[in-house]
Amino acid sequence: MEHILGLVTGIIFGILLQKGQVLRFERQVGFLCLKDMTIIKFMLSAVIVGMIGIYACLDRGVIALDLKATQIAAQSIGGLLFGIGWAIAGFCPGTAVGAVAEGRIHAVWVVIGMLCGAAIYAEIYPIMKRSVLLWGEMGKVTIPQLIGVNHWIVIAIFAIAILALFAVFEKK
Repeated sequence: MEHILGLVTGIIFGILLQKGQVLRFERQVGFLCLKDMTIIKFMLSAVIVGMIGIYACLDRGVIALDLKATQIAAQSIGGLLFGIGWAIAGFCPGTAVGAVAEGRIHAVWVVIGMLCGAAIYAEIYPIMKRSVLLWGEMGKVTIPQLIGVNHWIVIAIFAIAILALFAVFEKK
């Protein structure tokens, strides 16, 4: 059942990506040049809906979180590689796969690059496990745990900040 729900959720998310026009190369490049905020609005909307949904389910005992350890160096390097790849390719992983599904053949190269990157990571993981993945290890923590407040306070502050950003984006 989990796999079916995951598939349904993925299909719905793909439809929303397509309807929101974030699969379009022009939108991707427009965002990277900070000229088109469609993608950041879409991403931030997904993040806040996800935050609310996950913590509402968590509070009701419907789900349990299985956090991955926070590893500052590894996540910083990964984020940098992600950003460089996005800037070079003009697609992030989700939008690349969606663009292929939409029939945009040039995005196939991005998907091939992602698969090659994943294969390389799998091969060097044993080495990284003994080095980079240990740098800045903070354990399985969340922002609310780090600052010692209820998660709903962090979610509310984040939601207000997102709404303020949306207002700024709409004025430009």
